Amino acid sequence: MSNPHCFPGNASPPVRVPASGVPRPATATKHVALLIETSRSYGRDILRGIHRWMHEHEPWSLFLELRALDSTVPRWLKTWQGDGIIARTASAEMAKTIAATGVPGVELRASKLSHGRPFVGVDNRQMGRLVAEHFLSSGLAHFAVFDLDTEAYFEERRDDFVAALASAGTVCTHYQVSPKGERPTDWERQQAAIARWVAELPKPVGIFACTDQLGFWLLDACHRAGVAVPEEVAVVAAENDETLCMMAAPPLSSVAFDGERIGYEAAALLDRLMRGEPAPMAPVLIPPRGLVARHSSDVVAVDDPDVARALRYIREHACHGIGVGDVLKHASLSRTLLERRMREAIGRTPGEEIHRVRFGEVRRLLDSTDLSLAAIARRCGFEHPQYMAEAFKKHFGMTPGSYRQSRAKEFQRNAKPEREQREI
Repeated sequence: MSNPHCFPGNASPPVRVPASGVPRPATATKHVALLIETSRSYGRDILRGIHRWMHEHEPWSLFLELRALDSTVPRWLKTWQGDGIIARTASAEMAKTIAATGVPGVELRASKLSHGRPFVGVDNRQMGRLVAEHFLSSGLAHFAVFDLDTEAYFEERRDDFVAALASAGTVCTHYQVSPKGERPTDWERQQAAIARWVAELPKPVGIFACTDQLGFWLLDACHRAGVAVPEEVAVVAAENDETLCMMAAPPLSSVAFDGERIGYEAAALLDRLMRGEPAPMAPVLIPPRGLVARHSSDVVAVDDPDVARALRYIREHACHGIGVGDVLKHASLSRTLLERRMREAIGRTPGEEIHRVRFGEVRRLLDSTDLSLAAIARRCGFEHPQYMAEAFKKHFGMTPGSYRQSRAKEFQRNAKPEREQREI
């Protein structure tokens, strides 16, 4: 049965003003066009978030179709008299057509295209730090970044990764794909060039590929170059697209975006715009959900095999309530010997490494979930929430609650309309 709230791409759109010329009542169902690709996991997550907002608030009459990012805009859109648009704009033509409608809109793709609409999307500035911490925790000493310069958000991911490494006292090599970006004119030639670059890098090395597509190509190039993944090259990408990550050989580690929350916040913002409220002054930025570790980055790159075994055990079990004694049993070493050899390898003791991994997960859950402190403590291996809170304050200079409130205030400040911000 067809959905009465949707219509196909070439059919007539919902009519905002009847033939009689009498406008729809203000209480009439809003007509909204969703120009969001369904070909990627991220786009489908966004649509789930929009659906959740509609389920909790009010239904809209939706235009929705199966789309790729570069699909053409519907022909009828130029003269459409709808109420609102949520889009991921991929071309100048699409940006121009959306602007010509004159209806309120929310943009979900921060690009170099000039669109003039309020933006909701992922906070790319936090992405590089996640990847850098993941590589550093594995004991890697060499790093590289594989990126594009076709969009500003690729550059933000790269720059944040480079800055995070710089703050840790290290640098990285940089390789940029051709100006054609994710649509190479000669794929074989491109792969051969990437393979040559990978072969020349000092090993073992951690490489941040700024998209899952780049990460997929990079793993193929490693195979062509005869370079072992993850033993010689560890790879982490961004977006966590299910198809690309699971089809990659080996499966690709990636930073997961919070697409559902982005879709929800975009729908909430469009609703305010359609009610006549002013647009926010700043972009609404949602932190990534975290790094999904798969086989492509499952490496502990230290020369000492006993330390490597201990580090892998800590990384896999730190949030299960383990203590230093558990690590000693797994490594079959005395406390004094393991502490000395871990300090030599990574500059931290077993206890310090357990705390580092645990509090990294605590901070991620505070950023990306509404879980209670008690629930977070249980998930991160702390028996008592009070102890977790005290240790967190000692480490970060604020309580977990204060940290979460500061992040929430930052988000709300970004989401406030321009008029409200001027009144503050």
